[in-house]
Amino acid sequence: MTTTLGTASASPGEMDTGRLEIGETRDGSPFSLPVAVINGSQSGKTLYIQAVSDGDELNGVGVLNRVVPQIDPGTLSGTILIVGIVNYHAFQVAEHRNPIDDTKMNRAYPGKESGTSSERIAHTTFQAATRADLILDLHQGSTSRMIDEVRVRCGRRHRVHDECLELAKVFGVECGHVLDQKGPDGQLARAAPDEGIPTIDPELGGCVGWDETSIEKGVAGVLNVLRYYDFLEDDGATVRQTRASGFEQHGSPCGGLVRFHHELGDRVAAGDVLFDVTTPFGERKAQVTADADGIFWRTRRLPQVATGEYVCSIGTDIDTY
Repeated sequence: MTTTLGTASASPGEMDTGRLEIGETRDGSPFSLPVAVINGSQSGKTLYIQAVSDGDELNGVGVLNRVVPQIDPGTLSGTILIVGIVNYHAFQVAEHRNPIDDTKMNRAYPGKESGTSSERIAHTTFQAATRADLILDLHQGSTSRMIDEVRVRCGRRHRVHDECLELAKVFGVECGHVLDQKGPDGQLARAAPDEGIPTIDPELGGCVGWDETSIEKGVAGVLNVLRYYDFLEDDGATVRQTRASGFEQHGSPCGGLVRFHHELGDRVAAGDVLFDVTTPFGERKAQVTADADGIFWRTRRLPQVATGEYVCSIGTDIDTY
């Protein structure tokens, strides 16, 4: 059966690309999102993948750029629906939020058909996503420095939580870390599980532009999912993951320059020094320690901070599964 997404249309054993129309720009020109359909030669599940719902998070489209050419629809079972760039307006200007309505796109789901710019994009992509059996929403830690991880955002009491966690484990073999914590309202990884669809939010590092190491982990993650869920032939093996169920953020008690005591991914214990804040001449003004045991998860990229400004995050409540 032929499968379509926007203007992309593919018969079994074929792939096609096209555009998914949303609305108009400020000069009245139509705008649309780049989409692809990979229709397997054999029947099977449907996987939906999207990237760049935050306009400066480019590792996700880097993953699609590398993984799509590797997928042969002739050997694929099932269908893959892809929206390559979700936050059209933010992508054009390399900003995080949609500049048309100053909205973080991944707070707008499931969207509104006649709503704001972000709500309309969210509505249209949500309609595409909910055609699927599984959803991958590819992100990164914006331009901060962050470990490669996968997020389960529906909450532990949700009816499809275990299925989301299984999907995270499959994708995250190379990442090795999972944040299992209920996310804010409006996230695709919150809204789609309410429709019964296992959804994860891979956070592929954090950088300005592309990071090849994180992209390769994302490519491996997508291929892991395709093999495990029988889109492609493979044994579908998984490995144990390190899971954090909490997230502890630390700000600076004063202004100055930050000097970290740990590398991303390091284990820390309560009371361990996380960072110093110094003057331009190296004089220590403050020292901040961990409140709980955990993993050094994410840090700001620039060393200069003002009083109260975000510095780093620790993943807490650690176990393996």
